[in-house]
Amino acid sequence: MTPEYWMGNGFGFMWIFPLIFLLLFFFFMKNIFSQNNHSSNSESKHESPREILDKRLARGEISKEEYEEIKKTLEGL
Repeated sequence: MTPEYWMGNGFGFMWIFPLIFLLLFFFFMKNIFSQNNHSSNSESKHESPREILDKRLARGEISKEEYEEIKKTLEGL
């Protein structure tokens, strides 16, 4: 068998390099997006309701009065 048989006149296996590149590209993109989604979901799972309430007060989303009312409600649970 001659080298031309295996190489196909110089382009026999050249199609495999773009295929490998595309597979690696999609693999890395999938991992990047799954890590972003996983990290944002895991943060919210580990916070207690009191910690979420404290952060909302610190960000100014609720007033001090609303904070005290919600805190009393949470303590009653």
